[in-house]
Amino acid sequence: VQLQAFGGGLVQAGGSLRVSCSASGRTFSTYGMGWFRQAPGKEREFVSSIGWNNNIYYADSVKGRFTISRDNAKNTVYLQMNSLKPEDTAVYYCAADKYGIARNAGGIDYWGKGTKVTVSS
Repeated sequence: VQLQAFGGGLVQAGGSLRVSCSASGRTFSTYGMGWFRQAPGKEREFVSSIGWNNNIYYADSVKGRFTISRDNAKNTVYLQMNSLKPEDTAVYYCAADKYGIARNAGGIDYWGKGTKVTVSS
């Protein structure tokens, strides 16, 4: 599975942005998918995940503002980000794992290259 994230950019605080992650391979629908982010000088952190059965989880910091979804027909997972804050500034990475996404990023099978999101105040 190869992952390609895109859709990052510069947005003002309070604005919205959607990042997407396209995956290669025929078994996309059987994988748990997720988003992590890494801000400058900080460790990578869990943002959100969606299982093959559409079970969804969010980090407390983004709950109510971000929405994860997937389109298995397009092999794509999305992260809609609303009410963005400067502290959301980070490189966002998508991840895929056959057995689901662990919040501590342990044992994840595949990572995509990140897409940078910058939120100006």
